[in-house]
Amino acid sequence: MNIVVGVTGGIAAYKTVHLVRLLTKAGHEVTVVPTEDALRFVGTPTWEALSRHPVTTSVHDDVAKVRHVALGQNADLVIVAPATANSIAKITAGIADDLLGTTLLATEAPVLLAPAMHAEMWRNAATQANIQTLTSRGVHLVGPADGELAGGDSGPGRMVEPEDIFAAAVALLAPRDLDGLRVVVSAGGTREPIDPVRFLGNRSSGRQGVALAAEAASRGASVTVVAANVAGDVLAEARHPSVEVVGVETAAQLADAMKAASRAADIVIMAAAVADYRPASASDQKLTKEQGPLTSIELVENEDVVAALAAARTAGGGPTEQVIVAFAAETLPDAEERRERARRKRERKGVDLLAVNLADADHGFEKRDNAVEIVGEGGAIVASAAGSKREVARAILDAVRAMR
Repeated sequence: MNIVVGVTGGIAAYKTVHLVRLLTKAGHEVTVVPTEDALRFVGTPTWEALSRHPVTTSVHDDVAKVRHVALGQNADLVIVAPATANSIAKITAGIADDLLGTTLLATEAPVLLAPAMHAEMWRNAATQANIQTLTSRGVHLVGPADGELAGGDSGPGRMVEPEDIFAAAVALLAPRDLDGLRVVVSAGGTREPIDPVRFLGNRSSGRQGVALAAEAASRGASVTVVAANVAGDVLAEARHPSVEVVGVETAAQLADAMKAASRAADIVIMAAAVADYRPASASDQKLTKEQGPLTSIELVENEDVVAALAAARTAGGGPTEQVIVAFAAETLPDAEERRERARRKRERKGVDLLAVNLADADHGFEKRDNAVEIVGEGGAIVASAAGSKREVARAILDAVRAMR
């Protein structure tokens, strides 16, 4: 594939060196188009050595080949990494005062931006408005991440790692094998109120569910994300014209939203961590020690949402060809014990596929990577995947597609 990698003037340009290496090692033809400011961080010889193509910032070079238009016309994908706040503003406005600007205007290929800037710049209303405009036009985003920034600051705005950008690029180049399908994904962790300031909850960040939504949208699906308390800027990965986000708080709210969204869905994926129990009653005032010690909380069982969705399908409440996927986070250290528990859980819930993973201090919740085994009909392990949560999402959707 012909891939153009635009590089703008941010310190994160040093990461893009590795991205170009990953793309070329994967067999793609890569042309690097830096801005003048980008060359202050990484010089022309580096980009030319890695890409094995000449590098220029000017529209006046190679005029006979109309390079300022041809690069965009011939591209299968255009990546901008890092995409600074300034470059995002210029792309939004259609400003084409250099080779990268004209390339972006001339291309009809997918465009992938990897934002990188200080947290205040990312949160600024102008940047957020620009992002909304670009995503409404079909531009894709990967990141930004929440973490350490230049100058010792910390917060949302850090460019994601080259491997994450590479994975997003691979997804955009993949066949659109979910075109015309409706996908519903739950993400995050439910919270069951004890009083106005306390709740029963869990450690789910929502990353796996959001990765599934983003992957499904990149493959052509119309996606609804029922998001329960997703961490930080995790939902930014799911910004896409084909993705609708429905926010919920409790298990009961999630159940209602999932039932409503799933009635016309072709694929339902229950990736949220739903509380099994909730307090029998929640105080409308903060509980204090002055009222006496709180030594016990009466709990009642929440509805098993995914089992209810599977039962509704069987009873005619959903499309008969609907595929339903559940997740099971297990703490059993023995892999075969986890598989057996997953097989029983899949049968009990009545779902088509169940993705089981180890949840401990090093795996699962709040981690950027995941590892799952996917249990299918008859208890067979139909697929397994380990790596970024986007890679795991890709394997799960491949297994769903194989069923259909």
